[in-house]
Amino acid sequence: MEIRAYRSEDLEQMIAIWNEVVEEGIAFPQEELLNAETGAAFFASQSCCGVACEDGRVYGLYILHPNNIGRCGHICNASYAVASRSRGLHIGEKLVLDCMKAAKALGFKVLQFNAVVESNLHARHLYERIGFIQLGTIPKGFRMKDGHYENICPYYIEL
Repeated sequence: MEIRAYRSEDLEQMIAIWNEVVEEGIAFPQEELLNAETGAAFFASQSCCGVACEDGRVYGLYILHPNNIGRCGHICNASYAVASRSRGLHIGEKLVLDCMKAAKALGFKVLQFNAVVESNLHARHLYERIGFIQLGTIPKGFRMKDGHYENICPYYIEL
């Protein structure tokens, strides 16, 4: 499996994977689905966007962008999406590690995740295994698809 920068021919699959996670309503803050136009603009607006692919098939992706501006512009943020059919294959780990390298190459000093849902144990275990540190807990910081609220756990790692 190759992790590389996305290409225009990847967009349709990337949008489908992204929308799958949005529709699940348990991880991303976004509620609006992407279409061909909004998806192309969204992915193009990122500092970096990588895909996990093999034989023309996209299995997962990440987006990387500044978390803030000015004096806090050295901190970046990222999101990861893996197709449900491909979960459990350690694709997420490959995406996170590649994203960390890309962030460092872009001059970022810290990678921070603002809103990891507390019940997202697979992601949390992955981040902790890699070396991310949990900053605390924000009570009821995430509204789940069914309307109830769950805690979020911000994480960071120095690059």
